[in-house]
Amino acid sequence: MDVPALLDRDGLLAAWRRLVTGAEFGQQDRCELDERGEVVMNLRPSARRQIVLTDVYCHVTEQMWGISSPCVPVITPSFGIRVPDVVWMSCDKCEGFDRDEPVPFVPDLCVEVLLDSDRSHDIDRRVTSYLAGGATEVIVVCHSGKVEFWDAAGRTQASVFGIAPSLDDMYFEENGGVAPAPSVRS
Repeated sequence: MDVPALLDRDGLLAAWRRLVTGAEFGQQDRCELDERGEVVMNLRPSARRQIVLTDVYCHVTEQMWGISSPCVPVITPSFGIRVPDVVWMSCDKCEGFDRDEPVPFVPDLCVEVLLDSDRSHDIDRRVTSYLAGGATEVIVVCHSGKVEFWDAAGRTQASVFGIAPSLDDMYFEENGGVAPAPSVRS
């Protein structure tokens, strides 16, 4: 059985350019590429998830000096081109790369919001890939509203950056139709 080869950075970028050129309007922000350059289509986020994502983005922007952005494609060394819900990086890292292309490195902070997301099945790989690619921290907002912080040593009690997002419980009500997910990498 032939196993497709893993693509290097140039191969991923070429596949990404073909993808965004051929994607229908409004579809690019839902697309990712796996490590073999195959398209991974994410579900369109619900209004609740978009609100939580925006809240997290605002907390990061208000609490840290640097560049933060929601839904930016990032090249990971082992998991293809992925689009974390929020990224942050120091200002000095923002120089010298084309902003119309995926970020050529993993930013210092990556955040994943799992509320009604189809990313739960691969969250362990996402966390591991972001950290292996150079992220200092990964924050995971679980279906239940629990916020988890991860660094290279594993799960931590608090953010190494001092971020303390306070998210409204109304978006995470267990009786509101969102089934709580098990803790990530427990």
